[in-house]
Amino acid sequence: MKRRELLVAAVGAAAVLGLPPAALAQDIKLPSSLTMTAYETGTSGFNILVAVGKMMKDKHGTDLRALPAGNDIARLVPLKANRAHASAMGVGGFFAQEGAFEFATRDWGPQPLQLILASSSCNAIALGVAKDAGVTEVKELRGKRIGTVVGSPALNQNAYAILAFGGLTTNDVRLVQFSSNGAMWKGMVNNEVDAAIASTISGPARELDASPRGLVWPQTPAANTEGWKRVNAISPYYYPHRTTCGAGGISAQNPLVLPAYPYPIFMAYASQPADLVHAIATSMIVNYGDYKDGAPGADGLEAKRQNLAWAMPYHPGTIKALQESGVWTAAAQAHNDGLMRRQQVLGEAWSGFMKANPPADSAAFATAWMAARKAALEKAGMDVIFN
Repeated sequence: MKRRELLVAAVGAAAVLGLPPAALAQDIKLPSSLTMTAYETGTSGFNILVAVGKMMKDKHGTDLRALPAGNDIARLVPLKANRAHASAMGVGGFFAQEGAFEFATRDWGPQPLQLILASSSCNAIALGVAKDAGVTEVKELRGKRIGTVVGSPALNQNAYAILAFGGLTTNDVRLVQFSSNGAMWKGMVNNEVDAAIASTISGPARELDASPRGLVWPQTPAANTEGWKRVNAISPYYYPHRTTCGAGGISAQNPLVLPAYPYPIFMAYASQPADLVHAIATSMIVNYGDYKDGAPGADGLEAKRQNLAWAMPYHPGTIKALQESGVWTAAAQAHNDGLMRRQQVLGEAWSGFMKANPPADSAAFATAWMAARKAALEKAGMDVIFN
């Protein structure tokens, strides 16, 4: 799937294809308990998962256990071990699908993750900067301290991509490493770092905004096409977004143009039963009104706001639910088929690579795998994205 296809905006609603919501609601059969992972407590993703969990308890008697985790690896380990059904991930799920960065290891490789629903709301996922750092434009971050998180390629790659908008690389800033997203934002409050990635509506961002340091969000205007080319060369899933909600004074009256992608992104392994995923997705679609105001950003999970032409495929169970809700289209199916083919190519490349006695050294292993990955994608006529 080419990079430009990863950046297509959400597909509009189509004619109703299936049963009305009232009929669907009667057919939802969720288990007595579900387990899902998410970002740490206080983050917008965790808060949205809690809101969805309350709805499931009220409507179906299902106990949804939310497991907070500090990085992408920790969020996916329970899913891989079949101890959790799904995750309210960030874009780290995309890196896992691609088998890149922290996932370019013997224990991981490309992961067949598929979407349930993802939130596209009024917020953005951008580089927040402490107001006392005196920065108003991305290029002014030169020489500043930028937060990174161990085991979280999503957060780190996002930061690097936004730096690139201002013509900066990691060599132009001071990278400060933290053990988790929560620790990184505590570091912002404690003046250990000057800038870090977050959703504009996250609890940590609001905490910094209320602190003596304050918070600003340097804009990334869509009109700066060269800047956006640099962003998308690093993070092809990002797009410029008119952001109307969040800490730092963002509102409909004071909008900012910032980078965005869907978040949180509810996803599960392809091996999860279609009936279970269908029930989860249908519950979230049919009972949308019961949780949309339960946490900032939860309104973005509405069926008609789903980006049906994004970077990861939808699970067959979700496709059935979206068909029943009337938003799935032939174009969406064609796009999804291409993404499923990409996962197949990556999976076959990984299988062949592992059978070929790859290097024992971790660095050599990652280098060899990324070369094999590139060769397989190029042979299939697909965008390599990460070299």
